[in-house]
Amino acid sequence: MAAASAVAAVAIPRAMRAGSRVSSSRSARRGVVASASPSKYASPNGAKPRALISVSDKTGMTDLAAGLAKLGYEVISTGGSAKAIDAAGVDVTPVDEVTDFPEMLDGRVKTLHPAVHGGILARRDVDSHVAAVKEHDIGYVDVVVVNLYPFRETVASGADFASCVENIDIGGPAMIRAAAKNHPFVYVLVDAEDYQPLLDHLSDENRSDEDDAKMRKKLAWKAYQHCASYDSVVAEYLWGEIGEGAPAPERSVPMTLMDTLRYGENPHQPAAVYADASLAEAEGAGVGRAILHHGKEMSYNNYLDAEAAYSCVSDFPTSDPSCVVVKHTNPCGVASASGCDGDILEAYRQAVRADPISAFGGIVAFNCELTAEMAKEIREFRSPTDDETRMFYEIVIAPSYTEEGLEVLKGKSKNLRILEAKPRLPSTTLRQVGGGWLQQASDSLLPEDIEFEVQSETQPTPEQLEALKFAWRCVKHVKSNAITVATKGRLLGMGSGQPNRVNSVRIALEKAADEVEGSVLASDAFFPFAWGDSVEIACQAGVKAIAHPGGSMRDQEAVDVCNKYGVALVTTGHRHFRH
Repeated sequence: MAAASAVAAVAIPRAMRAGSRVSSSRSARRGVVASASPSKYASPNGAKPRALISVSDKTGMTDLAAGLAKLGYEVISTGGSAKAIDAAGVDVTPVDEVTDFPEMLDGRVKTLHPAVHGGILARRDVDSHVAAVKEHDIGYVDVVVVNLYPFRETVASGADFASCVENIDIGGPAMIRAAAKNHPFVYVLVDAEDYQPLLDHLSDENRSDEDDAKMRKKLAWKAYQHCASYDSVVAEYLWGEIGEGAPAPERSVPMTLMDTLRYGENPHQPAAVYADASLAEAEGAGVGRAILHHGKEMSYNNYLDAEAAYSCVSDFPTSDPSCVVVKHTNPCGVASASGCDGDILEAYRQAVRADPISAFGGIVAFNCELTAEMAKEIREFRSPTDDETRMFYEIVIAPSYTEEGLEVLKGKSKNLRILEAKPRLPSTTLRQVGGGWLQQASDSLLPEDIEFEVQSETQPTPEQLEALKFAWRCVKHVKSNAITVATKGRLLGMGSGQPNRVNSVRIALEKAADEVEGSVLASDAFFPFAWGDSVEIACQAGVKAIAHPGGSMRDQEAVDVCNKYGVALVTTGHRHFRH
């Protein structure tokens, strides 16, 4: 069919072809599509209503083409789309028969022609527009169906620069934007999910003008958003090629709605969760892309707490299975197998024991696959406060689950949210402030990246140094002012979010209780005072080694205090504020 039309195009002028097509089928379509293309807006050259289809993702395309043809539309298409429609047995007119011009420049120019864009952009209610298309024998285009070259997928595949640039769509966005601008007269579809609703809409002879206008506006919005998101990814890629790591002078982030949440932080606040569709998040990792295997739907606060727990546990090497328990975005319990005789089950127990009251109703995160044995322990473990009450959690999150482990864990509670997520690699972060956004690189520093420099007369033992590294890894994830008290592979207590550091020290020591003796302490920032303050209080409580960034005018006072009490003091040279 397509080949026959192409042959006819050689011998018959376009004006005659258009007329012959209309005359052959006008009686058949009259009345069938009257509501889809009212007579007052019919093409001045007598052409049938037209639908132009040119898609990269051909999902549902042939069914849509068949449906539109059944409703009386002439289907126009390009390249592979035209071949697929023809192969499905649907009459299709190649676009070069409409333009009287062949595709050229390796397909870069197909639809960029007045015969196409004039038919899309002509306002049917403006006399000068009607006269212009009549003069040039241009038929109206009433439906435009386009999705774009897979640029994002091409970049994610690791293709070279030239291949990526070749996959930047030009004709597609031009048609989409033209159709969306003229949406009072043109339906524009960029999403296969809208194919059947449009067919249903066009088939409804009782649809109101109000409903029709609403659908057209919604499709137009989706079309512009589709192009905006596409262009955002292209701009992100090109800036990555030339930006040399500097902040982009302009930036937009494409996002896709994943779910409307029950509410935000509080019931009176509407909320939603979006997936980040930028190239930086092409791996689909992190809590925002987590799989919910079981339990109640996620809430706004659930996402925040799960993010805090998973980002913390993901900082621990996978060679050292670890568990983190979070409450209100602060890690209240952390333990690693390396500090529990290599036993991840004991690490889970110790993470809970660090603060069992806070852990109740919290989020439990692992950096290793969750097995049936681990699931049984989570399901049956009793609160250390009374050794009777089963621990209750809002969420368990891990990078993977064994089949049996997942089934066992589902038996703990019908409401327990079980999440599976790939750990997210450090990237840039965005945070909103009134009237603007803050961008920064993620705090990706780990103990392995820095040197712990001894400042005191007392040298830390190898075990104390390992404990300091553990405490410093934890303190990074505690809200400032942040203090962690720990032993090797085990958090004993933490102080968070206090306006002054000394109060955070007191809280952390209180949580550590009788395990303070011989422990280590880490601070997210330097100590502004030492005598009678944070450093001396920690030394007097029994802490034997302290780590802080250093950099205070009174750093020597901290050294002097530690020397007096025989406590080891190291500096990291790096701060870990978290607001």
